[in-house]
Amino acid sequence: MSLRPLLTSLVAALRLLVVGLHLLSGILQVALLFRFVDGVRRRLLRQVWSRQLLFVLGVHLEPARLNAAGPVRALDGLIVSNHVSFLDIFVINAVAPSAFVCKEDVARWPLIGWLCRGSETVFLARGKRSAAYRVHRQIVARLRAGERMVVFPEGTTSTGDRVLPFHGALFQSAIDAGVPVVCLALSYHDRRGWPTEAAAYTGDLSLLRCLWQIAAAGGLRAYLQVLPPLTGLAERRHLAQHAQLRISQALTRQRLLPG
Repeated sequence: MSLRPLLTSLVAALRLLVVGLHLLSGILQVALLFRFVDGVRRRLLRQVWSRQLLFVLGVHLEPARLNAAGPVRALDGLIVSNHVSFLDIFVINAVAPSAFVCKEDVARWPLIGWLCRGSETVFLARGKRSAAYRVHRQIVARLRAGERMVVFPEGTTSTGDRVLPFHGALFQSAIDAGVPVVCLALSYHDRRGWPTEAAAYTGDLSLLRCLWQIAAAGGLRAYLQVLPPLTGLAERRHLAQHAQLRISQALTRQRLLPG
């Protein structure tokens, strides 16, 4: 009988144990440090913590081997990305610490929800017009103040093999704030460079099961590509369509890259 499955399970269990300790350290940082430091230092703390989380989970972050618009850290405006997993938040934060717009359900997740609530996350309640309007005003104000905001316009996660239709509502925030829309193309690959669904958080999969898949994958790679900003479009549906097409084309090229 091969020992490989047993070793894989032992390594994954050890990783999840360390992840639990790391989550507790993040809670302590938010509770004890965030109120005493400015925004720049809070973003740096989030970046370092996110990089450490990826390391603990065995996820290697690398830029896609394609031409990009430039370093993410230099980008301003409304950032939009395709959405595969809860891990996306930490991959993006590891490169460019940002404030995120997430569905209200995330706020109720154990530990991770608490961290998000303490990390300048904006929560969007579904089906409530008044709540959506308040969130819109909040995002516009923060964009005008020069903050970097990230949204996942698919509204849900996918397996990463395609980009679901983008909802246009949140693109109105960029128009009203007078800032560009910057697209990110994010994909996950195995140690050989082949696309993998190991990180996908879809369907009825539990958060713990998804964490286990990531921890057990071994050598998982996250490719993050920055695409040129979208400017000059004053209609949110057109912005959403252009962003979806641009990210979809970039992901197709990423899947065709040699491992």
